Amino acid sequence: MRKSFAEAFFGRRTAIFATVFLMAMFCLAMTALPGNADMAKKVVATDKAPAAIGPYSQAIQVGEFLYTSGQIPLDPKTGAMVEGGIAEQTLQSLENLKAVLEAAGYSMADVVKTTVFITDMGQFGAVNEVYAKYFEKDAPARSCVAVKTLPRDSLVEIEAVAWKK
Repeated sequence: MRKSFAEAFFGRRTAIFATVFLMAMFCLAMTALPGNADMAKKVVATDKAPAAIGPYSQAIQVGEFLYTSGQIPLDPKTGAMVEGGIAEQTLQSLENLKAVLEAAGYSMADVVKTTVFITDMGQFGAVNEVYAKYFEKDAPARSCVAVKTLPRDSLVEIEAVAWKK
């Protein structure tokens, strides 16, 4: 196998260290450039969506991107699970997601990717029916995954990534 110049000159360990060090320095330099000052991690929190039920944030903003935690169908006022089936739970999960996005100055139109977790893939159609009302134009990329259980025995959980210039 052909060696890189750094590996041949300094040895393998030093070459690996130098590569990692240079990559780290490049990343630091990029954040120091004009226009990249907003690349710091910002925690987003709102009382219009359920409070986190563990050691995590409702959302994190980095630059122009917003990464939300999964939203389950808890009523933000009472902390209780909404009554009803998958349609009602999907509606509340999307309302909670919308509230988190709005707290950071984003909207549902800014969402570029969602991940939907459901406990029964047989309910996919019912989830889609509600979901489609929130993303009528230019729907984001999406994954839908069937899982065994979700927090608080909810039937659905939805997370998103949003981008806004």
